[in-house]
Amino acid sequence: MVDTKSPLDLVCEQTLSDIRLAGTFKTERVISSAQNPKITVIDPQTGKPKKVLNFCANNYLGLSNHPQVNQGAKSAIESHGFGMSSVRFICGTQDIHKELEAKIAEFHGMQECILYPSAFDANTGFFEAILNDQDAVISDELNHASIIDGIRLCKAKGFRYKHLDMADLEKCLNEAKSCRFIFIVTDGVFSMDGDIAPLPSIVALARKFQAYTFVDECHAAGVLGQTGRGTPEYFNLPPGSIDVISSTLGKALGGGTGGYTVGTKAIIEILRQKGRPYLFSNSIAPPDVGASLEVMRMLQPGSPSLDLLAQLRKNTTHFRTQMKAAGFTILGHHDCPIAPVFLEDARLASEFADEMMRQEDIYVIGFSFPVVPKGRARIRTQISAAHSSEQIERAVKAFVKIGIKKGVIQAAKL
Repeated sequence: MVDTKSPLDLVCEQTLSDIRLAGTFKTERVISSAQNPKITVIDPQTGKPKKVLNFCANNYLGLSNHPQVNQGAKSAIESHGFGMSSVRFICGTQDIHKELEAKIAEFHGMQECILYPSAFDANTGFFEAILNDQDAVISDELNHASIIDGIRLCKAKGFRYKHLDMADLEKCLNEAKSCRFIFIVTDGVFSMDGDIAPLPSIVALARKFQAYTFVDECHAAGVLGQTGRGTPEYFNLPPGSIDVISSTLGKALGGGTGGYTVGTKAIIEILRQKGRPYLFSNSIAPPDVGASLEVMRMLQPGSPSLDLLAQLRKNTTHFRTQMKAAGFTILGHHDCPIAPVFLEDARLASEFADEMMRQEDIYVIGFSFPVVPKGRARIRTQISAAHSSEQIERAVKAFVKIGIKKGVIQAAKL
């Protein structure tokens, strides 16, 4: 085959070169073990396996390789097979899909649930199906990319309010008050910053302006609240305070694949009838459903597994407190297990993460533009209930060692 390069290839290569020069090129690390606090990665320099501590997974409760969750997947594959080879309305709905939807709706205290292949699909499928050009969507400026893309797909008037700024939200509500329906849209927990949305204030404003609330709970379901019911439970909001919730089965709730939306029966039925990602995507696979059903059982009130939530809170406090004491700037809410180590410079964040892996055997990732705004680079660490105190101490010591070397902190602050 002749190795010729088209004009498109040349432009792509130049763009990649620019990304590398900026220090923001993203290299995928290869893991050769299950997802755990301690994992095996393939060293890119030697090609050999290497044991490292993982501090950048969404495995908040440590369920991604939990024996009960694994058994749920095995049982489902034995009884219901590997895959559906179809979308839901043709021949892709099994009894376990309906059972899981009922369990998730109950988990959130909502009427009905619809499953999607991913939470990204859940968010991109919602707004176009529900809203039209008579409506308005008011979105926090730091909402997840899936929300941004979902809003772009609909014809509703779009407004953005400053991050967590309730005065600016009220200003947008005033501008949109002539619209038929108004949706206030926010992440419950913001994945890049570790912030928690002020839901009581948002709900109060929604009631004042007769608006609806949509909350993405991907990093809150199974994470916040005494029983893991997410941001509404964290703020002790009564059931039904939030109109629509979307979330994922791919983080705290087992770590597999699949997303969902919960709301009233009428809203969910419209999504089944009109939501394009639902109508044109395969059902989530039976083993994912079986594993997720087991997670729902593990998070029932009174279950011993709820101790994982207490351990997660303890580990989060431990890590955040120690890192701040060492002199690092840690973004986000003190109760949030997403603990971004703010470094500002993209190249610094990338090099810092590489040295943590190469020299200290700590797996973390540097985040920079376009994942976060320019000049806001950070290493996003994520704490798990499965981390031991010793592992957290080891990670903090590694951060301190590399931080001093890189001039991020001073030894005097130790």
